[in-house]
Order: sequence, then structure tokens, then C-alpha cells
Amino acid sequence: MKAIAAVTSLALFAAASCPAVHAQDADELAKQLSNPVASLISVPLQLNWDDGIGPDDDGSKTTLNVQPVIPISISEDWNLISRTIVPIVYQNEIFPGAGSQSGIGDVTQSFFFSPKAPTGSGWIWGVGPVLYLPTASDDLLGADKWGAGPTAVVLKQTEAGWTYGALVNHVWSFAGDDNRADISNTFLQPFLSKGLGQGRTLTANLESTYDWKAEQWTVPINFTYSKVGKIGSQLVSYAGGVRYYAEAPDGGADWGLRFVFTLLYPKH
Repeated sequence: MKAIAAVTSLALFAAASCPAVHAQDADELAKQLSNPVASLISVPLQLNWDDGIGPDDDGSKTTLNVQPVIPISISEDWNLISRTIVPIVYQNEIFPGAGSQSGIGDVTQSFFFSPKAPTGSGWIWGVGPVLYLPTASDDLLGADKWGAGPTAVVLKQTEAGWTYGALVNHVWSFAGDDNRADISNTFLQPFLSKGLGQGRTLTANLESTYDWKAEQWTVPINFTYSKVGKIGSQLVSYAGGVRYYAEAPDGGADWGLRFVFTLLYPKH
């Protein structure tokens, strides 16, 4: 897909040519990027490639997640953080005879109400609703169900550059095509990152999902390296890494790659 190729080329260009940002500023931006409810407007373009799909392991899936994060001040002490995930998908032979599909997948929209200041012991948290929207342009790219549920995040950031915490949500379907399977999925994402200085960060996380209807876990483990830089006057972050599926349904992916190019708009 042209959009996916363009993002990949842009990310590779950024990695090769981004000039340095002042070390202190870069480290602060990297720290905010490790916090899902930071007061930082960002637009991550996350490219995922998964291989080994299907009973014969010959299927693949490429997903470009457009993920704008917009914090909104709603009072002196509270922010509302909007996190949207819009998947643009190309997949091929995800099961025998499936052929290939491309287009928009289902959108996930989360809202977190989060205190602007950490707790006295340094914890940062946010809670709110998550919505699942049946926006897929092809039956094989989405569930054709409306869903909703709660979401929450809690984390702590240390002076030594560590960030650790977890994000969780649960989505139940409440409307949609009666001929499609109902949704009852728990998403659990524990994460750990270490700032290395000069805007560089190493991150590990589990983007695990439990399907209560199928009684099945899907547990990809992601390892990524990221760096803050600039393209002209535009602050950006670029990242790359690998993914291993510790648990997956029959016919699920075995492993994958991830590249992320993020536009940053810090407050001045």
C-alpha cells in the first residue's frame, strides 16, 4: 500500500538524517512518550508486520496504526487524554483461499481522565471509557460489532530513567451484525522502559489479549529502541523493534516487526 510504503520511507529517512535535539529537551520528550497520559500532543504512525499466519504459516499482515494522542485540560487539576487507533491494513492468505484484503480496520477510541500531578508517592494514573467502532472496509478486516468498556493506566517514572506500569481495558460488544461473533476481550499491556540519554529509550511490553468467548490468549512481546530528533523544525521520534508471539491462537502469527514514526507537538 502506498501509505505504508510512504511511512516506511519517511521513518528510514528520519533515522538517517534527524539532527540532534538538545539532550535535556530530548530526554524530557522521550520520558513523556513513555507515559500514555502525558500532556504531550503526538501522532504516532505505527507500522506492524506479522508473518507465519494461517495453518501453513504462509500468511502475512501489515498494519499501519495512525494513533493521535491529544491531551485536553478540563480543569486546574485534571486532563482528558484522547487516544485513537485507526488501523490501515493489508493482509494476504490469513487462511487458505482468503486471498488478500486492504483497507481500514475497526477503530478503537479511548479517553483517560488523569490528574495533572502524580500522587505523593509518584504514581501517574488515568481511567475512562474505551469504544470499539465497526469502521472496517472489508468483512475480513473487522468484527462488524459496536463495543465499549472501561480502560485504565497506572505507571511510575524514576529519576534513573525507568518507566514501568500497565494499561488495561475490556471491551464488550453490544450491537452489530448478529451473524458475527460477540466480543468480550481483555487487553493487558504491562510495559517497562529505560531512558538511555540523548532522547534514546529501550522499551519492552506485552500487548496481551484474552478472548473470553474463545478462551484464548494472544501474547506478543515487543522490544523496541527509539530516539527523539528533528526533521527541519519538526520534533519527531523514530523507533524500530521486533515482536515474538509467546502465545497465539491456531493459525496466529509467529513473529513480527514494528517501526514507529511519531510527530511531536510539545507545549511551549
